[in-house]
Amino acid sequence: MTSACFDVAGPVNDGRTRLTNLAWNLDEAELCKDLGLARVVLLNDLAAIAHAIPHLRPEESVDINPGKAKPQGAIAVMAPGTGLGEAFLIWGGTAYLACPSEGGHKDFGPTSHVQAGLWSYLTDRFGHVAYERVAAGIGVQNVYDYVRSCDPWSESPAFAAALQAATDRTPLIIDAALQNPDNNPLAAQALRMIIDVWGSEGGNLALTVLATGGVYLAGGLPPRMLPKLQDGAFLRAFCAKGRFANFLRDVPIKVVTINAALLGAAIVGLDFAAKP
Repeated sequence: MTSACFDVAGPVNDGRTRLTNLAWNLDEAELCKDLGLARVVLLNDLAAIAHAIPHLRPEESVDINPGKAKPQGAIAVMAPGTGLGEAFLIWGGTAYLACPSEGGHKDFGPTSHVQAGLWSYLTDRFGHVAYERVAAGIGVQNVYDYVRSCDPWSESPAFAAALQAATDRTPLIIDAALQNPDNNPLAAQALRMIIDVWGSEGGNLALTVLATGGVYLAGGLPPRMLPKLQDGAFLRAFCAKGRFANFLRDVPIKVVTINAALLGAAIVGLDFAAKP
């Protein structure tokens, strides 16, 4: 092996990055030296996912809204996982060009009185509330804490004990909401709120890049929540943009069901390896 490509969760500038949610500094030149390679490419993880989108097979995504995709139209990518990643693709004349962003860190904008209460609660806790604080894996616990603060008596003693003992509460909250919502109403309410925020922010992103080619939901969380994404609530929040509601109803929305970041990193890595 003479070259390698690594997708990383953070912005890459001049071959260097500091990971957003880990205290790691990575440098392409240093990695080349340490690994004995001729070339190392650091690639933003959402750029990696974006590179993969044009290469997806039909069975590697699931429709949320069939829509009417326009050939060569811009494509938006939103990836709720541990964090919230966003990217987009634009047509470059002969192929799509992948463009990373850090849109997951922009200000969270509530769209209801309940979400306004969440914003206030999290502003008191963190000072700045980005979409990632709400709409990603690290946000699931934040949303749950808020709904519990509004109705602490609805949390069962058994679930409270399980949460207190857990190293990571996020999987417990998601599983409770998906598998046993009747006995875990706070978890179910938190998940409904997160789906609404996904829909609202997905619509924001579609309008920002004029995503007539579609919106793709990637990352670790959307495939786990397919039934909740297909029950209509996500699409209603996505389209709730006043005069642009009809425009957004025509935007295709798909959930990516494979590890698109790995595929995109492989595509970019092979492309660089083929260059002299």
